[in-house]
This record gives sequence, structure tokens and C-alpha cells, in this order.
Amino acid sequence: MVAAEKKQVKTEGGKVFTGEVVSDKMDKTVVVKVVRMLKHPFFGKVIRRHKKYKVHDEQNTAKIGDTVEIKECRPLSKEKYMTLVRVLPKS
Repeated sequence: MVAAEKKQVKTEGGKVFTGEVVSDKMDKTVVVKVVRMLKHPFFGKVIRRHKKYKVHDEQNTAKIGDTVEIKECRPLSKEKYMTLVRVLPKS
């Protein structure tokens, strides 16, 4: 399974990221893994780093393995501050 790379786009409502759904067991919440690539400061090698975000999914549309677009929003709970923008089509 190839994780989607992090795409960070600054909009008026917060940053937008692209990632892969790794868990959908909660009600109206999915866990999305966002992978980013960065260059090592000394060696110059490209390194992959990831972070998991809890994302608000109002209609429970995203399933495990889906590639989704998420966006920052106001805090909805202790750990949830992202909302689902859309589920990207499979290529």
C-alpha cells in the first residue's frame, strides 16, 4: 500500500492536506495518515515522515484505503481539528 504524499495548500480557511485513511472504526471520525518528504539537512537524502490526523467525516463516506483531501478547521474535540473535504477517485 503506497501512502499518498503530503500536499500542503494554504487557503483562507486553513491548510489542505492529502492522505490515506487508515481507520474508520469511530462514528463520524476517520484517521488519516499524511506522508511528507523532506531533505536531510546534512546528508541531503530524501526522507519520508508521516503524521496521523483524526478527521471529522460527517456522512461516514471515507473507508479504509481511500485517498482523501482534508482541511484544517476549528477544534472539534480534544484531538480533532481537521475536516474531510472530499474522497479522491481511485486511479
